[in-house]
Amino acid sequence: MTVAKRKIGSSAVHPIGLGCMNLSHAYGPAQAQKDAVDFLRRAIDIGYDFLDTATIYGLGNNEKLIGEALKGRRNEFVLASKCVMGFKDGKRLLDARPETIKRACEASLERLQTEVIDLYYMHRPDPNVPIEDSVGALADLVSEGKIRMIGLSEMSADTLRLAHAVHPISAMQSEYSLMTRNPEIAVLDACRELGVTFVPFSPVGRGYLADKPLDPNAYHETDLRRTFPRFTDPHFSANLGLLEKARQYAGDLGCTIAQLALAWTLAQDKGAVPIPGTTNLQHLQDNFDAAAIDLPAEVLAQMNSDFAPDLVAGPRYAPLAQASVTTEQFDFEVACNLGPRPTARAN
Repeated sequence: MTVAKRKIGSSAVHPIGLGCMNLSHAYGPAQAQKDAVDFLRRAIDIGYDFLDTATIYGLGNNEKLIGEALKGRRNEFVLASKCVMGFKDGKRLLDARPETIKRACEASLERLQTEVIDLYYMHRPDPNVPIEDSVGALADLVSEGKIRMIGLSEMSADTLRLAHAVHPISAMQSEYSLMTRNPEIAVLDACRELGVTFVPFSPVGRGYLADKPLDPNAYHETDLRRTFPRFTDPHFSANLGLLEKARQYAGDLGCTIAQLALAWTLAQDKGAVPIPGTTNLQHLQDNFDAAAIDLPAEVLAQMNSDFAPDLVAGPRYAPLAQASVTTEQFDFEVACNLGPRPTARAN
């Protein structure tokens, strides 16, 4: 079955992209180098043509991995990376000053072994730097031919509009799934209004929406889900009924739960390009094939009702993580996440 491609700026890509973070960190230890290289090459062979990485993933090692694995195949995919969340002396930092963004881009180009990054995101907002200044620096990089398009990540609709007034924004990336529907508050409408492609990350609910159930007692010590309220009790157990509903829908449609979640995301926004991450070759193929699943309108409507935001237990972020983004929250989340925004910057 031929699947229509979707647009990101001037580029056309398969509706399902590949988030590469998992290969280096976040949900457990990094993949062995050879395994990760083989995995990325297999992804391109399957037909993936939109790959997403970032400076902070593996403290630069994820970009190096992509550069090494795919250096002879650069013309076969659209490459996205991110700045602002960086590192120095092995420590994470947040810095969106124009000079820092430009230095970060040069370093990413070297690690990725490429002359141009197709889509370069601000990974997070920096409360100490006006968004207009940061986007101005990214616009300079476009003019210099070092990046082709500008993106934002985990920012509000208001921030998107401010940024777009400085230079056209091609993509907005944020978490979006059956379990996390915050972009429906305002960001999706803003993207449609401005002609910005929405790029959902964690579209299978950070592994929650999968046929093999997660076990909160078995998370690796480096697994970020240890810090997310919905992935520990009491919220984890309270949401198991939703997982069972997803299992029933998937069974009726003859697909996996992850494929159901991806099909829902594609149906919710006809222009969205979700970027599920995985280290499993079968899941890699399954995710790609989810683009061909036709979700009937009546099923979509019922799923939207069954997974209404106020039926999901717990906020998506703990207070500290929520303070690092400007994404809109539902009222029940606001009550859980009142707290100061961080202002420290490592120089």
